[in-house]
Amino acid sequence: MPSRAAAALQADALESFLDEAGLGEGPVTATPIGEGASNLTYLLERGPARVVLRRPPPPPLPPSAHDVVREARIQLALAPLGVRVPKVLAVCEDDSILGVPFYLMEELDGSVISEQLPREIDTPRERGNLAHELLDALVQLHGVDWEACGLTIGKPTGYLERQLRRWSGLWVLNATRELSACIELGQRLQETMPQSPPSTVVHGDYRLGNVMVSNRAPARLIAILDWEMATIGDPLADLGYLVASWSEPGSEQHPLLLTTVTREPGFLTRAELIAGYAQRTNRDTSKLDWYQAFALWKAAVFCEAIYKRFLRGERSDDWSASLCDGVPRLLEVAAGYL
Repeated sequence: MPSRAAAALQADALESFLDEAGLGEGPVTATPIGEGASNLTYLLERGPARVVLRRPPPPPLPPSAHDVVREARIQLALAPLGVRVPKVLAVCEDDSILGVPFYLMEELDGSVISEQLPREIDTPRERGNLAHELLDALVQLHGVDWEACGLTIGKPTGYLERQLRRWSGLWVLNATRELSACIELGQRLQETMPQSPPSTVVHGDYRLGNVMVSNRAPARLIAILDWEMATIGDPLADLGYLVASWSEPGSEQHPLLLTTVTREPGFLTRAELIAGYAQRTNRDTSKLDWYQAFALWKAAVFCEAIYKRFLRGERSDDWSASLCDGVPRLLEVAAGYL
């Protein structure tokens, strides 16, 4: 196994679990996938079998954080309803295997997009198709009858109030410096909070960089990934986060613009995303500026936590270092929406 994988996975115990699940035979190799700083993802190869393992980082873990079993159950509940999720193959709640719970899912043939599209869908027409696919998948998710499928993952009312309380508290825990703008912005969000539409399933981190797309034309969204923050809540919070994290020509720069390819010709603009969602759902999007401010404010809080890890020497990448100025920038851009 690669060194990082070997540190996080115990091969013998894992091979026994894979035997019981009927997934391949013989030695297993694990290769880290992606650059996520939250839950960890690996490609497991064992004979002809190729599956993806998702697990929390090594303990100790904060209470209720990194709950991959909950994440797997959400996907298992949504899959029969046609929501585009990876197929979950096995769930392990037994800490004795890897020291933490984990689950296994199918490997998908596609790409996660950041700065470049697969060659066959890198045309104006296919970029537009991909943007519409992203909208369609979000509309589909927000149309799920979560009560009928027994998806009890959050309270159906009070989502925005709870979010404002939670993230205000996280700022107190994560702050590395005095930034009065964060506290002031949280208060302004509370004072101007809109009335939520009826609750739906909310992904919580819905953006182009958290989906898998086809490598070949026509452009398709194969699966929505990273369900750790999913709950029942205000669907416009997902739309606000998508739009706030959407790069377009002339957009104000900030650290949440992680996927820059959407500046290319053919992709929808932010205004077109909002209009398309409103048309497909008949939801009132006139208060979406508030939701964009809310998304950027939350991003400032979790980016400050990442910057704190950088200061402790737990991260050394340039993006984490840039959050010294990036967090105040997020707050500045957010304030412009209120």
